[in-house]
Amino acid sequence: MGKRLLFIYNPHSGRGMIKLNLSDIIEIMVRAGYDVTVYPTQKPRDATEVAKAHAKEYDRIVVSGGDGTLDEVVTGVMDSGAPTPIGYIPAGSTNDFGASLGIPKDMVEAAHIAAEGEPKAFDVGKFGSDYFVYVAAFGIFTQTAYETSQQLKNVLGHAAYILSAFKQLRDIPSYRMQAEYDGNVLYDEFIFGMITNTLSVGGIKGIIPGDKKLDDGVFEVSLVRTPKNPIELNEIVGALTGVLKDGETDMVSSFQTNHLVLTAADFIPWTLDGEYGGNPQRIEITNLHKKMNIIVESDEKKAYNVSGE
Repeated sequence: MGKRLLFIYNPHSGRGMIKLNLSDIIEIMVRAGYDVTVYPTQKPRDATEVAKAHAKEYDRIVVSGGDGTLDEVVTGVMDSGAPTPIGYIPAGSTNDFGASLGIPKDMVEAAHIAAEGEPKAFDVGKFGSDYFVYVAAFGIFTQTAYETSQQLKNVLGHAAYILSAFKQLRDIPSYRMQAEYDGNVLYDEFIFGMITNTLSVGGIKGIIPGDKKLDDGVFEVSLVRTPKNPIELNEIVGALTGVLKDGETDMVSSFQTNHLVLTAADFIPWTLDGEYGGNPQRIEITNLHKKMNIIVESDEKKAYNVSGE
């Protein structure tokens, strides 16, 4: 029996652009020597169920959709216990994780990497009993990163992120919370928090502190305190836009850790990779070091592309 590949795609991601490239993508997989099974998702969480049920039956799973669809497939594979490598063909509007991996936006080019590339082990986040690929977040900016239009981001960059968030500033939700990590304890009111393993959030680079790698075993964490006056609000904006560096304001706590426990006074809604992640009052978040196998361009192919030989 030949190598088997399961291709899961979200037919609605990126305004359905996958339909224009579907034939070429499948042909690339077949030419790479795979017997291909194609599955278009039918409902939310469908990709998780399919990946969990069938991961052990395939040599490779390739997913096409937005970061949320990738999250579903990764969750399914992790729940299955199989080390099946995952290829990614980005088709959403943001595709933060794909960009961090250097996967091209062109679907046909990405398909070549997904079918012909090599698996590499990356970190994956565990959020209670769930998983996330690159970001778990709560608070005021949670939806902004995913709802700001790409055109606006391209024109205004960081400003678009902040301007969109300002629309919510009249009624800022504030959460009293305790954060425990590496023997440290923070207790305060926060309007926003994110735990990340990526080079950008919402298509915008530079808002995440620290020396960022996707396989270093630690998350980058940012917790934004509730502003009490315009000066503190300006400090928050400065920190998030890169005007103020880490440590130049007390309004934002930024650190790296592989394990974090957050306990709130109330139930807090979260997003995981841009999708609803529940509303726990206490949550334990752990970095599973190099437990997610993602297909990336082979070193040999990279060398060829750089040299042109």
